[in-house]
Amino acid sequence: MAFKTLDQINLRGQRVFIRCDLNVPLDAAGRVADDTRIRASLPGIQQALQQGARVMVTSHLGRPPEGTLDPRDSLRPVAERLAQLLRTPVPLVNDWLDQPFDVAPGAVVMLENCRANPGEKANSPELARRMAELCDVYVNDAFGTAHRAEATTEALARLAGEACAGPLMASELQALGRALAAPERPMAAIVGGSKVSTKLAILNALAQRVELLIVGGGMANTFLLAAGQPVGKSLCEPSMVDAAREVMATLKTRGARLFLPSDVVVADAVSETALPAIKPVAEVGGSDLILDFGPQSMRRLVDELEACKTIVWNGPLGVFEIEKFSHGTRMLATAIANSKAFSIAGGGDTVAAVNQFDVADRIDYVSTAGGAFLEFLEGKTLPAVRALEDRAR
Repeated sequence: MAFKTLDQINLRGQRVFIRCDLNVPLDAAGRVADDTRIRASLPGIQQALQQGARVMVTSHLGRPPEGTLDPRDSLRPVAERLAQLLRTPVPLVNDWLDQPFDVAPGAVVMLENCRANPGEKANSPELARRMAELCDVYVNDAFGTAHRAEATTEALARLAGEACAGPLMASELQALGRALAAPERPMAAIVGGSKVSTKLAILNALAQRVELLIVGGGMANTFLLAAGQPVGKSLCEPSMVDAAREVMATLKTRGARLFLPSDVVVADAVSETALPAIKPVAEVGGSDLILDFGPQSMRRLVDELEACKTIVWNGPLGVFEIEKFSHGTRMLATAIANSKAFSIAGGGDTVAAVNQFDVADRIDYVSTAGGAFLEFLEGKTLPAVRALEDRAR
């Protein structure tokens, strides 16, 4: 991947438009509940401010209908939190396409939710042209939206005077490229989630690349069913059994291995008050719900991961939000953190687990992205990245 980066451009006095991914959760009072994505965007904003640029930051938040903005989708609480982190005022600019506004050198403003602008999601060239008039330099630092061709992520990159990747975008692509384009081997991938149908493309892509594929969450139950094991009343997709067997066959043909649990934690309900039991997979009863990998399986998995030199992690092994069903994911997180392998973790639930088990500083790269991370794992070219590459040419 070849594209300009922010440190290759002289920003002094320039009007710099930074597209970030600040789509953060808000609490019932409308305050930022988790500022991980805001913190991840700080280096690019600070770099521009330190060079005396006139900085404009925007993002999407929620799902506002184009042309209107519900107060619940306003970036105001994000601007307030960003101001606290930067220790400088961050005024919120409404109607920024229609009302003139000014930004002083070395100052920053927040442009209200970009998805409220008609044409944003349709990747309107006309909208992008209007935005291009506001800036001298366009910076895409929103890897989390790189899989979407929208006006602020794709068309604007092609029409702005200069276009480059911000430090977060560049570091995400560098880490993912190291993990997937030229990984040290053996390579392991952990893919968790509820449904095989939503991650089949990723499973098929990884089955062609890795030496060890670990399937967790509800998806593991579908693979257990495909392997002829009982799953009781656990979440699974009987209609995806043949697809799971194809993934298994791909791995076998390559001499790679699929890791499934040999023992599991079961209960009769997904509840804080449910009584867990550990059972061999072959003894799962008709009324059992499989909610986590068992201890014997986890000891075996930890041993397997010790031999790996690259580990990619997307998705928990069990219902980690409930403490009694969290031990498999906790052991996995600790094993990856303790590993000497190059490790990368990404996806919303995975980041939540990394934070919950306090291992973020011991994993080589934690991606803030969700959909873009998954599409990169599939081997897809991301539209926003392609636009930056085209500009560099």
